[in-house]
Amino acid sequence: MAETVGNSNPLPDDAASRGPLGILAGEGIFPLLVARGAKRMGRTVVAAAWAGCAWPELRDEVDAFQWVGVLRMGQWIRTLHKHGCRQAIMVGRVPKRKLYSRWRYFQYLPDLRTAMVYWRQIRHDRRDQSVLSAIDRELASEGIALMDSTTYCSEHVATAGVLTQRQPTEKQWQDARFGWDLCQTVSRLDIGQALAVLDKSVIAVEAVEGTNAMIARAGELCRMGSWTMIKVSNVHHDMRLDVPTVGITTIEKLHAAKAGCLVLEPGKTIILEKAKVLALADRCKIAVVGYDGTGPR
Repeated sequence: MAETVGNSNPLPDDAASRGPLGILAGEGIFPLLVARGAKRMGRTVVAAAWAGCAWPELRDEVDAFQWVGVLRMGQWIRTLHKHGCRQAIMVGRVPKRKLYSRWRYFQYLPDLRTAMVYWRQIRHDRRDQSVLSAIDRELASEGIALMDSTTYCSEHVATAGVLTQRQPTEKQWQDARFGWDLCQTVSRLDIGQALAVLDKSVIAVEAVEGTNAMIARAGELCRMGSWTMIKVSNVHHDMRLDVPTVGITTIEKLHAAKAGCLVLEPGKTIILEKAKVLALADRCKIAVVGYDGTGPR
């Protein structure tokens, strides 16, 4: 999400924007980046960290820290209320492989509040966006407003154009154009948000296994390399709820799988530790492009 994103969503000048900020934190470095950015802006930061997902290092980045259950919304709300949070940012992953594990019913036992939200709102529609929207409504009913997750880290948002020194080849541009609409369709159907393309042929499509597993599969199927990965946001995208991310691990996986180009949707994708990621991509000879379907022909 381009640097302009932060400017297009200025912080509201009200009591909530000056009060404590809650972070509902999942896996990865993204919650740490949000916490650091909020602290630089003078916010007191309270982390309700999802047990089994959030990094313990987050504790050192915030003013208050509490482990909470992934499916215990009542516990999230009590933690945020305890510290006076009227605004919150939900950020970080809950790996789907964990939600489909053999012991998921014991590891992720919901509390009564979550069970009621499930029964009333999402039992007939369990798509990601439906679940996230239900969470948003439940928090709002308790006076907690979810904020755009890029508010305090807009410098890490993908911008339009070639972001690396490494330039895409003409074939990679062709694959980017070919795969863009296909990837949008895959996203619209709630299948996934990424696919791999070579010579205008789809090698792999992301599903529940996640981006890294798709990258590995594409590498196994395309040993000649130089393929292109395209990653887009959900068609029903909400910057408060679901922001696609890539990071150092993504580039390492792409390099191991012999990919040659990474295409990201500008303004709607976070590049975690952006400067480090782009430097690594150059060393790995991977072009990184912010592309929205209107690039070079």
